[in-house]
Amino acid sequence: MQGNRGPQQNHGPNRQPGPVEQRKPGGTNTNGQQPEHSEHCSLNEALTLDLQSFRKPGEKTFTQRSRLFVGNLPTGVTEEDLEKMFAKYGQANEIFVNKERGFGFIRLETRIIAEIARAELDDTPFRGRPIRVRFATHGAALTVKNLPEFVSNELLEEAFAVFGQIERAVIIVDDRGRPTGKGIVEYTSKPAARKALDKCSDGAYLLTAFPRPITVEPMEQFDEEEGLSEKLINKNQQYHKEREQPPRFAQPGTFEYEYAMRWKALMEMEKQQYEMVDRNMKEAQEKLEAEMEAARHEHQVMLMRQDLLRRQEELRRMEELHSQEVQKRKQAELRQEEERRRREEEMRMRNEEMMKRQQEGFRGNFPENREQDIRMHMGGHGMPMNRNSLGGNSGPAGTPSMAAENAPLMPGPGNANMPGGGQGGFPRGLPGPGDYGPNKQRRF
Repeated sequence: MQGNRGPQQNHGPNRQPGPVEQRKPGGTNTNGQQPEHSEHCSLNEALTLDLQSFRKPGEKTFTQRSRLFVGNLPTGVTEEDLEKMFAKYGQANEIFVNKERGFGFIRLETRIIAEIARAELDDTPFRGRPIRVRFATHGAALTVKNLPEFVSNELLEEAFAVFGQIERAVIIVDDRGRPTGKGIVEYTSKPAARKALDKCSDGAYLLTAFPRPITVEPMEQFDEEEGLSEKLINKNQQYHKEREQPPRFAQPGTFEYEYAMRWKALMEMEKQQYEMVDRNMKEAQEKLEAEMEAARHEHQVMLMRQDLLRRQEELRRMEELHSQEVQKRKQAELRQEEERRRREEEMRMRNEEMMKRQQEGFRGNFPENREQDIRMHMGGHGMPMNRNSLGGNSGPAGTPSMAAENAPLMPGPGNANMPGGGQGGFPRGLPGPGDYGPNKQRRF
């Protein structure tokens, strides 16, 4: 019956599809066969038209994560040949080829483009040899452990950026998005990663207020996508010995069952030991946290006490300064008061001295002033101002008149300022015989 289907089978050479045979989506033709290698190339070349869509917003380009390892290269392959091989995946930043050992490295623009190139070129023939394309090992990647709960990607990058330029910093979370206490930091160069590793190992680097330092280790890199295929296993004598038996369950009562159970008991013991260590570590952590909280409380109390003493000391100094200021102010006021009193005393003494001088000057000028007043009074009544004309002749006959002139003026009690005591209005009394001589004229 199988022979009846012989004419229907397509065991001959591949023929070109006719006008009725249409290409199916997904890269297969109407008879279910895969397209030719030229068709693969045409599809791959179409990817080069939209490489910009594979770049994430804000993603860093040409990092270590987009660096590929290319192995099993034929002899004589150069950097130019490797660049032409990856030309359709965009610009390459780093190209290295070891011609003697037949491997090389190339760095593409982004991680997604590198994943596409690896998926398309891995195990493809190149000059008669299938090449191997893998992601290169990141030599500047670190694993950070014991991270606090509230550390984010941004804080992790900020904390480790002090050691060098960072390509990526991420917190590892579980399937629910909860932090696991671990993170990954990738630097652009190995010296920066070494510096961060040495600094964090020698000191205690804290990221938050919780005083638990983080631990930094070189990251163990695993290939969890490709794994180990059958064609890559070294098929030596031990391989064939191990592959004699297929996968199976050990039967009770057999040799392999007995030792399988012993291995299982040993693994169970190991699991229990790990669990015990985890419990002991958890209890020790809780105890340390309780001690830390008590010590923190005591430390805060001590700081508050020191702050209180410091404030009291500042208050005492301020009071002393205030008292000194008040005392200085009082002393200044006393000095001002003494100065005011001294000025007042000097002013009083000066005024007394001036008054005394004025009185003494008034008393010394009184006779002359008095004579001047009399002369002015006599001049106002039309009387002559010559004293010699009042006494007659200058000889002995004028002696009475001189005596009369030297008599006290105004002896009467009526008015001390008027001559003759205010009687008759004559300064020398009634006119005498001398006033009426033959050659005399009456003066009054």
